[in-house]
Amino acid sequence: MKRFKRNAKRFALFFLILFIFMFINNTSLFTKSSTDTPLLLAHRGVAQTFDMEGIENDTCTAERINEPEHPFIENTIPSMEAAFQAGADIVEFDVQPTADGQFAVFHDWTLECRTNGNGVTREYTMEELKKLDIGYGYTADGGKTYPFRGKGVGLIPTIDEVLAHFPNHSFLIHVKSDDPNEGEELAKYLSNYTESELEKFTVYGGDRPIATLKEKLPELRVMSKATMKSCLLPYIAVGWTGYVPSSCENTQLHIPEKIGPWLWGWSEKLIKRMDASNTRVITVAGDGGWSEGFDNIEDLERLPKNYSGVIWTNRIDVIAPNIKQ
Repeated sequence: MKRFKRNAKRFALFFLILFIFMFINNTSLFTKSSTDTPLLLAHRGVAQTFDMEGIENDTCTAERINEPEHPFIENTIPSMEAAFQAGADIVEFDVQPTADGQFAVFHDWTLECRTNGNGVTREYTMEELKKLDIGYGYTADGGKTYPFRGKGVGLIPTIDEVLAHFPNHSFLIHVKSDDPNEGEELAKYLSNYTESELEKFTVYGGDRPIATLKEKLPELRVMSKATMKSCLLPYIAVGWTGYVPSSCENTQLHIPEKIGPWLWGWSEKLIKRMDASNTRVITVAGDGGWSEGFDNIEDLERLPKNYSGVIWTNRIDVIAPNIKQ
């Protein structure tokens, strides 16, 4: 009986010490407050916002925009200029391969929603896409008026035009398919950039194109569902020790605000650990569905105190003035 009690005390002491170690090693309470200002990621530049209620994969968001507060159309050079001027540190944009071997900066798989064109975007040449009016389909009143018609002709840029126009800025590039050939073609294009230039880019998208891209350009920061799982699952298992798995190197993590508090070291210790592995931590709003962002001042109050990672926003024009103060 005495032996049992001794062993029980030893086990209790062991687990108490283990608990104290895990707490101290992962809490941010004793971490020196970061003086770093959070980085701001502008989703699609300065874009028209839309009602998120009942949205599906095939919902035409241009047909349900809110009353316009600015003249910019997403994924265009003017919208990106406005985003950087507002205070964005990173701008996200989407790419679609074209029939003549280029990459068009455009969100949709098809043209009917936003433009006066028809059919699949990637079946057009870049010259043909330039002739379309990408402001054609936007309406805030169910089709009574179309405030951007006639204002979007020639505004679809190539990826080359975007990166040449902003040589010193950072971008998150979104591959809109799961085609490994797309990853290979993008790798060929990005291989023209130096290693220091590639540090300004992150590419995310389907598992297969991102795997191909990572194989061709291992130094490039990438993200897909597969890379997220390969990093976070082992981190959840052993991250309490402070160890960061090698699968987390050169990646990016999109962490929904509802999930973040369940990760070891959230938020500052996790950010510092991942930063040491050249991995960027981006916090997105809600549960991470449908590109939810921190889009008003009240949203920012939900971020952890002294948060120093990246904030995903669809309203850089609203958020940046508050953060940059």
